[in-house]
Amino acid sequence: MSPAFRTFCGEDALAALPRELARTGAHRAVIVCGPAITKHGDALRRVHEALGEHLVGQFDGVAEHSPIPVVEQARHFLADHDAQAVIAVGGGSAVVTARAASILLAEQRDVRELSTRRGPDGKLISPRLTAPKLPQWVVPSTPTTAYAKAGSAVRDPETGERLALYDPKTRAQGVLLDPAMALTAPPRLAWSAALNVFAMAVEGLQSRHIDPLADAQLAHALRTVVAWLPQLHTDPEGARPRLHLMLAALMSGQGSDHTGGGLAQALSHAVGPRSSVANGVVEALLLPHAMRFNAGVIGHRLAMLADVLGLADWSSQAVIAKIERLLEVFEVPARLRDVGVLEQDLVEAADHALDDWAITSGPRVPDRVDVLALLTNAW
Repeated sequence: MSPAFRTFCGEDALAALPRELARTGAHRAVIVCGPAITKHGDALRRVHEALGEHLVGQFDGVAEHSPIPVVEQARHFLADHDAQAVIAVGGGSAVVTARAASILLAEQRDVRELSTRRGPDGKLISPRLTAPKLPQWVVPSTPTTAYAKAGSAVRDPETGERLALYDPKTRAQGVLLDPAMALTAPPRLAWSAALNVFAMAVEGLQSRHIDPLADAQLAHALRTVVAWLPQLHTDPEGARPRLHLMLAALMSGQGSDHTGGGLAQALSHAVGPRSSVANGVVEALLLPHAMRFNAGVIGHRLAMLADVLGLADWSSQAVIAKIERLLEVFEVPARLRDVGVLEQDLVEAADHALDDWAITSGPRVPDRVDVLALLTNAW
């Protein structure tokens, strides 16, 4: 069963904000965004005007990969402004920073006490976070699957560790897809975010957890990306391709919530910060390698994936070859060395990937040797 979620799309989408706040009894809203958004005054003004007297502050210090010091700053900003609601404006880092800051504000504990970690038996443990959380809404600038998620991954800039926080109470109440805000992101940024949508849909359709409703969302998300991603190049200033990709992101995010994460996702979380490109690019690059690793155990799932891709041949070789052809069309680099990853970084990346919750939910769980071999082959 999917959690309650409201979607508003089009020129009048932002007009729903006051009604949405009233629905939860919130009067004091804080915007969480990054410096890139503040440069688009007209688009941001639309959000300000929609919120009206409900807007009590704007934290605009969001940084890529949600570093812990920035999340702490956002938490203090929410407290100082007595926030009753949070409006994340921008891309995935804004959404994650808003959620993570809300968790730290409510739980009043160090982030390491709240994050997923290995227990004495070696298994990953996700602490139960019980404090009530501020309601969240998302006004996105990119097509990120983060809209629909309950997880928040922050990065320790000193150690390079990725710390994952999970709390269903931080799921957004809804998303407001505004054409003007959709056009604030450079086409290349929208492209890299859409690659994450694509990879997550493909991995979700290979999951060992079979959920017909999730499969329907993931299948349509995949079809939508295949149809609309190339139009980012042919119509870079058009809002329509971006809004369609944002809807695909929502479907991919919600569907993959039921099927679980995947190997390419987990690996990109570890490798992405060590590259010169966005995580979505790294995830897409790694996708065929992850599919080959899983090929022996996903035979029962290939039929649906082949059908969505328009293939008569349901073999793993045919499906992977089709994915590789699409990645060429999408202009995704072929090797990790092509995106600035150093060979000496692979060992540390492999160790960090093994502590990622997503790696446990794939159809075949790798060990350290498997991960290092896969990354080396992709390098």
